[in-house]
Amino acid sequence: MTSRRRFPFWLLFVALVVVPLAEIWVLIQVGQVIGVWWTIALLIADSILGSWLIKREGTRAWAALSTTLASGRMPARELADGALIVAGGTLMLSPGFVTDTMGLLLILPWTRPAARKLLTRVMSRKMLDAYAPGYPSRTYPGPTGSYPGPDETHPGPGPKGPVVRGEVVDP
Repeated sequence: MTSRRRFPFWLLFVALVVVPLAEIWVLIQVGQVIGVWWTIALLIADSILGSWLIKREGTRAWAALSTTLASGRMPARELADGALIVAGGTLMLSPGFVTDTMGLLLILPWTRPAARKLLTRVMSRKMLDAYAPGYPSRTYPGPTGSYPGPDETHPGPGPKGPVVRGEVVDP
């Protein structure tokens, strides 16, 4: 029997306690340096710029998704870009410089590839943990228990049919 991964509660603590405290600290520091009214003006300008950028990049991502689907290819990159733009837009909605900076890093077209690579790595690991029997050295819980994953004597994912070996090529 495989063990389920537990939710990282430290992540919830960071999101609900550490990030708001960091936002307050940064707002106070910026307000002391440039003044309260300039800080508010900067937050408003940041929101306007963020809204424009979200709209522009969201429109581009939607067009790329439509083009990819029309050509009959799998839109993995386009879906990841869309998810990152939505996540970045959500971060941009909350007032503050820390979350706006994180949101901009997810939205900007020249920083998004690094975030996409990280997202792909995390999602691939989660999918392999959930769906790849015996990879790496785990067992897959089938309807009658668990059976071993691929090895020399049993090359396929299980006793339930033929296995077609292949290689995935990313365009």
